[in-house]
Amino acid sequence: QLQASGGGSVQAGGSLRLSCAASGLTFDTYTMGWFRQAPGKEREFVAAIKWGGGYTGYGDSVKGRFTISRDNAKNTVYLQMNSLKPEDTAVYFCAADRLGYYYTNLKPGSMDYWGKGTLVTVSS
Repeated sequence: QLQASGGGSVQAGGSLRLSCAASGLTFDTYTMGWFRQAPGKEREFVAAIKWGGGYTGYGDSVKGRFTISRDNAKNTVYLQMNSLKPEDTAVYFCAADRLGYYYTNLKPGSMDYWGKGTLVTVSS
């Protein structure tokens, strides 16, 4: 089970940190990812961190602004979002891919488990 939290409303240029707590799975064997979905748009890849080490990947629209990290001792993955823009407004989902080899440009269909989303609203 994955539980995302930390969403909210923020002005453009601000920051938020999302958290996703995992339970019922061997967390350190999962590549963890963040996706987002804006109204009327498809779900898109935001960031991922591989299970075996610190390898990370980011969507082009968030590179240099967002940072993904994980704490295996706490079974939690984080997404630090800085310099937020109105176009970052979306529902953000965390997802897990068991022993996932890839960590860039992940497709939603490749993930094994999903959490409920958390809404991020960025106002101009």
